[in-house]
Amino acid sequence: MCPSETGTASPDRRGSSTIEVIRPHTDRRTPTTKECTVTTTAPVQRKAPRPRADALRNRERIVTAAREMFVEFGPYVPLDEVARRAGVGNATVYRNFPDRDALVREVVCQVMDRTAQAARQALEETGDAFEALERFVHVSADERVAALCPMISSTFDVNHPDLEASRVRVEQLIEQLMERARRAGQLREDVGPGDLMVAVAQLSRPPAGTGCLNVDRFVHRHLQLFLDGLRAPAPSALPGTPVTLEDLRQA
Repeated sequence: MCPSETGTASPDRRGSSTIEVIRPHTDRRTPTTKECTVTTTAPVQRKAPRPRADALRNRERIVTAAREMFVEFGPYVPLDEVARRAGVGNATVYRNFPDRDALVREVVCQVMDRTAQAARQALEETGDAFEALERFVHVSADERVAALCPMISSTFDVNHPDLEASRVRVEQLIEQLMERARRAGQLREDVGPGDLMVAVAQLSRPPAGTGCLNVDRFVHRHLQLFLDGLRAPAPSALPGTPVTLEDLRQA
């Protein structure tokens, strides 16, 4: 007898006993086996694999080599030459940067980001507001901002999101540095961020590809002369009004 069956004995016509099996009532429409419910879910979004360390190193070597060569020879240096200086194959360059514009943009963005980092560190590390401003200006010259930034308008969209984000970070930090020095009474009142950037660009020229490495010994000397002229109290009044960064964009 199956464990699920029960029975009672009842006499038959010959006087013997038989077993009447009483089975549990089941609905024929109901399956006797447990049904499985199948649910579907959206496919799991897997994160893209992180680049390998050697791939990251190669990318950084390409950007470093490109920055050096853009400064020395201008933005139209052959990419094959960039690959040669970086010590990688041509395919590696194009795998990271599909065209020249992408490489130039990465170089300029990295330079601007390092300049912003210098400003940030200057704000955090020094208690002297004007010293922080001086450090930012000299680092900007070392990063070849004047040589590299003119390449923007001649090579790619100036409104590219990556470039725009880097530009905003730099501009915000410049304004913080100048406002801090002004509140400390160390910066003259009649100068603006645009005045600062025009001077940095002019004093750290000539542009890329025109022998700019030959004037390195003059750059920081002339920048310091300019910075001393920014100190308060001002010995004379400047003509015109302070130049803003927006003034530069509209010029």
